[in-house]
Amino acid sequence: MSAAAALSPTPFGRLLTAMVTPFDAEGGVDLALAGRLARYLVEQGSDGLVVCGTTGESPTLSWQEQHQLLEAVRQAVGPGVKVLAGTGSNSTAEAVEATCEAAKAGADGALVVVPYYNKPPQEGLEAHFRAVAEAAPQLPLMLYNIPGRTGCSLASATVARLMECPNVVSFKAASGTTEEVTQLRLDCGSRLAIYSGDDGLLLPMLSVGAVGVVSVASHLVGRRLKAMIDAQLSGQPAVALGYHEQLQPLFKALFATTNPIPVKAALELNGWSVGSPRPPLLPLDPSMRDALAQILTTLRET
Repeated sequence: MSAAAALSPTPFGRLLTAMVTPFDAEGGVDLALAGRLARYLVEQGSDGLVVCGTTGESPTLSWQEQHQLLEAVRQAVGPGVKVLAGTGSNSTAEAVEATCEAAKAGADGALVVVPYYNKPPQEGLEAHFRAVAEAAPQLPLMLYNIPGRTGCSLASATVARLMECPNVVSFKAASGTTEEVTQLRLDCGSRLAIYSGDDGLLLPMLSVGAVGVVSVASHLVGRRLKAMIDAQLSGQPAVALGYHEQLQPLFKALFATTNPIPVKAALELNGWSVGSPRPPLLPLDPSMRDALAQILTTLRET
C-alpha cells in the first residue's frame, strides 16, 4: 500500500456547513439570527461551520461584518464545534491581515480561497498562500480551489510544496472532478485532508480518499448527509448510494443558478428568514423557487 493510500486525518470533522449570511429587512447582517442558525446546523449534524465563504457572500461583506459574524457564530456554538473563517482575498496583504484577525478571534481554522480575477501563475499562488500560512502559523488552513469562480486553479504540485508549512492541513476541492482528489493524494500524501466542495460529488470523492464535505445542502438535509458519510465509511456502500440518489434533485436545484441564491430561498421556504442575497445577486426566480419547494416537500415525505 502506498503512503497516499493511508487514511487522512479529519482536522475539522467530516460534515462542515458553508453558512449563509442572514440579512435583515434593511440588508444589514443579522448577527442574532446567524447565531441561531449556527446552533441549528450543529443540531442537524454539522461537525463544523464555515463563515464568510462563497455561500456566506464574502465578496459583498465588509471586513468588519466578517469579523462580527465570526465572533457571533463562535460564541453561539461554543468551543466544541469547529468554526472556520473565510479569509481569502485577491490581495495577499488583505488575506494575511484577515487570517491573523481570525486567529485572534478564536477561529479553529481559515478557509483561504485562490486569489480571484488577477490570475496569478503557480509561483504567485505559492507565494500568496505561504505568506498567509507563515503570518498565522498557529491557525490550521484549508486551501480552497474553485476555478469556476476564481479564473485559475491551484496545482497539486504547488499544494505539495505548500505543505512545508505545518498549518497547511486541508484542501477544499471544488474543481468539479474526482481526479483532483486522486492527484492531490498522489502528490501530497495522506497528511492532507481533502474535503469535497460539491455536495453532488461527495460520495464519489469519499470513494477516492476525501474525508468529508464543505456543504451547502446541509442547511436542509444535514442528518441525511451525515448518514451518507457514515454509511460509506462503515462499509455500507448501498446505503450511501441510496442517500446519494435520493438527494440528487436537491443538489441540482441548489446550483441551478448562482450559489447562494437557491439555498437562501430554500431556507426561507423552511421558515428561516435569512433575507435575499446582496446585489448584484438577486432573489431566486419564481419558477425555480416553485420547483425547489416541490423538491423540499418530496424530501419531507421520504
